Amino acid sequence: MGDSTLIERAAAAFAEGRPVMVFDSDFRECETDLLWPAAAATPAIMRQLRQDCGGLLFLAIGDDVGEKFGLPWLQDIHTHPNLVAENPVLGALITDDLQYDTRSAFTLSLNHRDTYTGITDHDRALTTRRFGELATMMSEESPIDAMAALGKEFRTPGHIPLCREAPGGLKTRQGHTELAVAIARLAGLAPCTIGAEMLQPDGDRALSVEDARAYSAKHDIPMLTGEDIMRAFGL
Repeated sequence: MGDSTLIERAAAAFAEGRPVMVFDSDFRECETDLLWPAAAATPAIMRQLRQDCGGLLFLAIGDDVGEKFGLPWLQDIHTHPNLVAENPVLGALITDDLQYDTRSAFTLSLNHRDTYTGITDHDRALTTRRFGELATMMSEESPIDAMAALGKEFRTPGHIPLCREAPGGLKTRQGHTELAVAIARLAGLAPCTIGAEMLQPDGDRALSVEDARAYSAKHDIPMLTGEDIMRAFGL
């Protein structure tokens, strides 16, 4: 199957609310993520992510969505001089030794206000789905109105960690966050993607590419690489 055909198949599947798998590269984290559009999240999807992947469930959002809702990167918060002065442990815990990048994509974690603990498949599906829907609804609204709408429905901290795309997207960073967001954009959806890293059953390492491709074939899920996605964007 040619690259363009594979990309088209993956984009079409995602547009219909079906999953896509993405392997970043041999030169980065060497991990495969299982991904769905955030607005398509259901308890069954959250259960599949939890049971079949083993890694962290995360919600990847576009930089434009992060900007609209005013969501800061945690790394910026944790290194803010005033907060470090008030909480010296932040200085001791500074992130300056990532082995795969120079910056973390994590921003705030959220729970929908209608959840109980926030951790059940039902609760995490509600948080994920409503964030994806709200991002779509607020795309043309002002940041002030968007933040008010976000606060009306969500609270922090929560059980869905958000990762925000780097400014410039794939041109500046080729991490799982940017790749996951790119899939949503290729599908013509709001750049909000729920996913999890796929681990070996023993949990000690990432699922091998061979095993990931076997899972892809078994469940008829399109699987892309970071290189495939970069080419689709002409990068």
